[in-house]
Order: sequence, then C-alpha cells, then structure tokens
Amino acid sequence: MSEHVDVIIIGSGTAGLSALREVRKKTDDFLLINDGSWGTTCAAVGCMPSKALVEAANAFHRRLDFEAFGLSGAEAVVADIPAVLARVRRLRDDFVKGPEKVRGNLGPRAIVGRARLLGPDRVAVEGREIAARRIVLATGSRPVVPTNWARFGNRILTTDTLFEQRDLPRRIAVVGLGAIGIEMAQALSRLGLEVTGFDAVKALAGLTDPEVTGALQTALEREFSLQLGAAVDLTEAEGGIAVSGMGGSFTADAILAAMGRRANVDDLGLETLGVELDDRGMPPVDPTTMQIVGLPVYLAGDANGDLALLHEAADEGHIAGQNSAAEHPVHYCRRTQLTIVLSSPGVARVGARLVDLNPGSIAIGRADFARQGRARIVKRNVGLMRLYADKETGWLKGAEMCVPAAEHIAHLLALAIERGLTVHEMLAMPFYHPVLEEGLRSALRDLARQLPQRGASDLSQCPASGFEALD
Repeated sequence: MSEHVDVIIIGSGTAGLSALREVRKKTDDFLLINDGSWGTTCAAVGCMPSKALVEAANAFHRRLDFEAFGLSGAEAVVADIPAVLARVRRLRDDFVKGPEKVRGNLGPRAIVGRARLLGPDRVAVEGREIAARRIVLATGSRPVVPTNWARFGNRILTTDTLFEQRDLPRRIAVVGLGAIGIEMAQALSRLGLEVTGFDAVKALAGLTDPEVTGALQTALEREFSLQLGAAVDLTEAEGGIAVSGMGGSFTADAILAAMGRRANVDDLGLETLGVELDDRGMPPVDPTTMQIVGLPVYLAGDANGDLALLHEAADEGHIAGQNSAAEHPVHYCRRTQLTIVLSSPGVARVGARLVDLNPGSIAIGRADFARQGRARIVKRNVGLMRLYADKETGWLKGAEMCVPAAEHIAHLLALAIERGLTVHEMLAMPFYHPVLEEGLRSALRDLARQLPQRGASDLSQCPASGFEALD
C-alpha cells in the first residue's frame, strides 16, 4: 500500500527551496526529495564562487592601471592561484550553509534518494511508492560536456569542478562563450593564465545586437584570444590538448567546458505523464503557472530548460509552490527579462532582444563609453550601449550593452521597462555628475531626437498651481 502526502517537491536547489517556502505556508503534509548535494547550483558551483574568482582577478588586473594613476610598485604584486582558489572555496562553503541545513531541519519530511515519476500523482524513491495531490519538479541542471570528451579525463573542467582545483595549469581553453564562459575566460586571463576562448557561433554572452557584440569582442580581444564561428575539435597533442577552431589551433593543459547547462530530467519519468514531449524530451509548461499543461505537476527552475538564472528559478519555484498548495492555479505575470554578465566591460540584456523586435517599429539610441567622463576618470572608458524604443509611443522596449557598471544601469532600465516608462519620462529623472549613468542619458537623448517629441526639454513642465497670481 502506497503512502500519501499533499505535495511532493523533487529537488532542493533554488527553485525547490523557493517552492518549499510557499508550500509550508499552507500545509505541513509535504515531502522534499533530493538526490546529491543539498546546496543550490548558484551557491555551490555557479554565480557565487564564479564571482568570487572574477573579483580576485579584477583586483589583480587593476595593477596595470597603477602607472596611469601615478602609482608605482605594480611589478611587486603577484597572483597566488592556490590562495585565490582557497578564498573562493571559503566563501562558497559559507554560502551553501543555509541550503544544506534544510535536510536536518525537515527531519523525516526530507528524503535522500533519486525520485522517479510513476504518473502525474505518484513517485517512487528508495523502494517507497508515494502518492501526492500535487508534485513540483525542480531537479536543476548540470554542465553540458560532449560524451567523447571523456577520454581526456580530469583535464576537462566545468564549473562543477573548477573551484575544487587546488591550482590551475598555465594554459586553458574555454569552450563556450556565453555568460559563464566569458566571465571565467577573462578572470583566468587576468590572473595570468594563457587563455583562448572558443565558440561555434559568433555571438557572445547571449547578445543579439551585432554592434554591441562587436564592441564586446574588441574589448575582450585586448586581453585574450577568441576563435568564433566554427565547431571545436579536441585532439591529443604533445604536451597537452590541441583545440582547433576558426583561427587555428591552441594547445591547452586543460579545457573549461562552458557550453551551457542541461536539465536534469533523465530517467525522471516524464514519459509516464501521458503528455507529448518535445524533441528535448520536455513537456509543455505554462510559464505563468509553471504547470505541465492539464496536470497536477509543476516544472520549475533549471529543470524546465528555459532560463538558467537564479532570479528566474526563484520566481518559478515561488509560482510552483503557490500553485501546488492552492485549490486552483493562479497565473502570475513574469518580470522583465534581465541577464547580466559580470565581465569587464559588463554585459547586460534588458527586456526585448533586438532580434525579437520589428526593425521598422523601433528607434535605436546609442552611447559609446569611450569618451564618457566618469568612465575616463576611472580608466574604464570602453563599451557600447544600445536602447530600443517604440517609434510611435516612445516606450522603452529593451536594451543590450557592454559598458562599465552594466549591472547597475541594467536594473534601472529593467524598472523603467517594467513600469512602461517612455524615453522622455526617463529623461525627466535626475542624473548626477559625474557618474557612469550619464552614459545612459546620452543614449536616451539620442533616442529622443528620433521620437515625435524631439526637441522637448528633459524637465517636466509644472502643472498650474491653481492660484491666478502665481500662474
């Protein structure tokens, strides 16, 4: 005879823990099942340790600007790679303490084991069969590594293994130049390693705007080599691994595979749900409810193969948790899309991508940061911002950029797009001087010149006071 609970959550990553928080508000009749680490991808192997490495690399790289600032002694600064990696692990270990405590706090409601669906209302785990009114699938993801690369053994690194290294070899090829690939390639190069980045496509960091992509490529190639637009081939070579791409061959001591992440849905039993799966083996999911259409099953976070970003996983877990504990699913509006790469210059994409917009319906404003005042002062004057607005209404639609302080400017733009602000409404906000955000104002003014209210003041006109003597 099978057991029965109200809700089963499979996976204790960001989405699973977010779902758990919502479920616990409504019921104590739940189980959390997890196989493997109880720490989240972000805290354990993703955004947090990677940014710790990036910041160490940026601090070391700053020595190259000492002379320009009238400072001396740069030649005495060295990068102790083992010490850098040890600090990354210390920070990482602290970040994962919270998620790892969940298992102990839940007691018997936490099950360690690999779960498999037996249908839309039943799960098998560790020899037990458990029925549930609702099921949340939040099984996370893992790095993509081509099967035939296994022959190179531990010379193939991923973000799951990179931060566990006690030291790093001198020559590293980074294959895949999305967000994590670019961050790690630049960080490793700035720490003094010989790095070449490879990607089968010519896009970088998920950008779709060719002008911004070109500006980013120019900036990155000042620090390490790039080979774009051709499939990568690995072969054994004397003294290392020969990595071949568009521009020839690079002999590496190790390869960092940064080709994205694959949803952990293998042998999860999705075929037992009775719905048609797509060519990736994924069922149809409503992004406003996270419900597998027509079933009491919710698929959230990296496991749905959509956007492998912490804030998206947290939102999806929240939605799935809310709906799994409710009588009827509620549709939630999703936030403005926001992706950020903490490279230098920083990369960000906000709202609609250029490739998704109708070229005839938008105006594009640009700002080149080469001459931006504050950027010149801090010696970070490189990069390009492009903003997209509706030609008729002036509403901001999206932006793509590679500029200093992109992580901060992007949040400001995300708020503007979320609130439906126009270019002129954005220009009405105060801009201090000298700040990097003045580059955003330059792009907004460029846009304003192309819109119906061209020539209007940045300042809003005051309404009548109601007192005739004053008006």
